[in-house]
Amino acid sequence: MSAEQPVYRSVLLLGPPGSGKGTQGKVLSQMPGFVHVSSGDMFRNLDHQSDLGRLFLEYSTRGELVPDDVTIRLWRHHMERMAKSGQFDIKRDVLLLDGIPRSAHQAEMLADNVDMLLLLHLQASQEAMVERIHKRALQENRLDDINPDVVRRRFQEYEAATAPVLEFYPTDKIRTVDAGAAPLEVLRQIIEVLQVMLFPETLQHSIAV
Repeated sequence: MSAEQPVYRSVLLLGPPGSGKGTQGKVLSQMPGFVHVSSGDMFRNLDHQSDLGRLFLEYSTRGELVPDDVTIRLWRHHMERMAKSGQFDIKRDVLLLDGIPRSAHQAEMLADNVDMLLLLHLQASQEAMVERIHKRALQENRLDDINPDVVRRRFQEYEAATAPVLEFYPTDKIRTVDAGAAPLEVLRQIIEVLQVMLFPETLQHSIAV
């Protein structure tokens, strides 16, 4: 990895729309040492009157992915702002990446910035996730999630572009989680994996005790 670029220790939450990446990322970010970074939140918080905001709306309303170069540029700028404001400590914290990298190309573009410790693959059926997204859209007024046809197109985009990310990273860093389970059960699965993969010394201590 290049010494010229900041290198972020990271865990990637990877899964189709509605699989709970954002929900789990936000809950886990309440634990010391974890910081949740969602590309969706970054884009939704954009000023829609700005050039980047208008560009995001143009793609999202059609259910299409924002171009990689725009996404990566925004993400790097976002990380710099978080570090400067003290929201993130590169030496201490682990990033919970949600929605980025969402393609093998993005993973390649971020290779100099991301030390991927673990990939959590959240799997669930498409129809269950479409229903979950529709309910969320009504509750949270997410205009880009209202149309079921647009949501299904996002699933197609996911299968075409995001699923190959699984092939980019070593298989020994990938763990599968049942995202169709109740949120607390999904959280239990994730915490168990994090403990085994990132904090094995705590397991050894508990066994010794």
